[in-house]
Amino acid sequence: MTTSPIDRAADQFVTALAQWRVERGMTKKQLAARMGFDPSYVSHVEGRRHKPTEDFARRAEAVLGAGGAIWQRFQEYDELRHARGSALHRDPPVPVQWLPPGTGLVVEREIAELTYLGGEYRCRVIRSLYNAGVEPVTRYLVKISVDRYPNDPAGSNRHHRENPLTFEEMDVHAMAGEGDAAESMQWRVKLDRDAAKEIWLLFANERGQFPLYPGERTTIEYAYTVGEKKWGQWFQRAVRLPTRQLTVRLDFPQRFEPQVWGVEVSLAAEVPVRSPLERRNEGGRAIFEWSTDQPLLNARYRLEWRFRGADAPIYDELGPPEPPALPRASHRMLGIGIIQRGSDLLRQRARHFQLPREGPAARETVTRLLTSLAKLEDLHEFSKGVGLAAPQIGLPVAAAVVRPPEREVEPVVLLNPRVVGESGDGDEQYEGCLSFFDYRGMVARPLRIEVEHARFDGTRVVTVFERALARLISHEIDHLEGRLYVDRMEPDAKLVPITQYQQTGRPWDY
Repeated sequence: MTTSPIDRAADQFVTALAQWRVERGMTKKQLAARMGFDPSYVSHVEGRRHKPTEDFARRAEAVLGAGGAIWQRFQEYDELRHARGSALHRDPPVPVQWLPPGTGLVVEREIAELTYLGGEYRCRVIRSLYNAGVEPVTRYLVKISVDRYPNDPAGSNRHHRENPLTFEEMDVHAMAGEGDAAESMQWRVKLDRDAAKEIWLLFANERGQFPLYPGERTTIEYAYTVGEKKWGQWFQRAVRLPTRQLTVRLDFPQRFEPQVWGVEVSLAAEVPVRSPLERRNEGGRAIFEWSTDQPLLNARYRLEWRFRGADAPIYDELGPPEPPALPRASHRMLGIGIIQRGSDLLRQRARHFQLPREGPAARETVTRLLTSLAKLEDLHEFSKGVGLAAPQIGLPVAAAVVRPPEREVEPVVLLNPRVVGESGDGDEQYEGCLSFFDYRGMVARPLRIEVEHARFDGTRVVTVFERALARLISHEIDHLEGRLYVDRMEPDAKLVPITQYQQTGRPWDY
């Protein structure tokens, strides 16, 4: 018996809802209460007795903090449900984003501007804030990071060690309020690293304090400067608080002949932004602007550019490249749902399954991994073998599958794995990563590892892996611990573009 696309989409929505509810440790009754529904309502939706509405999906997403996963599944279901014809009518639109009690700080609007002037980039961010919580807000965290060579992590790290970003050059200024009521904001350092800074903007100055109390609104504005030698060709906004509208603006000299494009990075994938950028020319300046309503929590929106003018700054780096006539290798990975480097999910430790209680969820995860693995092998010849970890397909759980170099051997399934022993001897080989597929890097790993991992029934076993399989298994366990292979490269090691890599189609040499 087959099911329709609408039924499958509804099942996927219900599955996402149930998985995130269990992940947050809530019963159906507790979730319904937090969402403001009758206690039986969640049970009816999960049992497919009630159809989910937009309001229900928004409330579930807000309460469970699913990083957009529940909302995305609802949108897929809703589009199919209303594609049958004009006779069907959508639910009345939700006028404002519903927020659960005690949500905390909400960004009603953010405008982020980056302007190039005289060899420097000046970043200016304006945020309209609403305190939807139950406590006064006395400070606001600002995170600032630079990456001069985003396609060469080792080179970028070395560059920033030699040329660290300093607060003295940044010239940070912040204000709260508008017009005559505006107050300067003092700030305090939370993190000070070569390429990353975190500061607390304080709702206080030498004249006193002005907390943002529950139910109140204000606007804050802060700005800082970074020289062109420390700023790569990208500007990214991360959605860390519930946000209702986001606008990103770039302002360059028109003579630089700038070309700009945008990327959206969510827990599910990295894709081009879903609406085009707007450009206008004013007084010799080229101004690019992009906006979105209701951006997904934990998503990141990145604008990238290149300068084509003869007198524009020269960026001696690998990318970003001119949009190619043929898809890049990483774009092909994106096309089948592989999350790309830059996603926060790839830097988080995966959650272990509670087995055997979560055995069905573990089996479903493995099935999805094996399905993605089959799609991968239609795209590329993996002569060295290939592995895939659950975070790479948007699932923050500790599961991975590895297909050995020998095609006749069944894939290795890993649940809740950890390395418990390794040999003292090792070797260096070039590795690639499905989430960073345009480059290869030289990585040292042990030739033999012992891995403790779980079966679906919860029993744990220790398995020994050697040589190529040990390398593949180590790579995937790194993913489950929030590491990428570039973290294991020597500081002075260079990434090799796949177009220059000479060992494609050949197994590792032992």
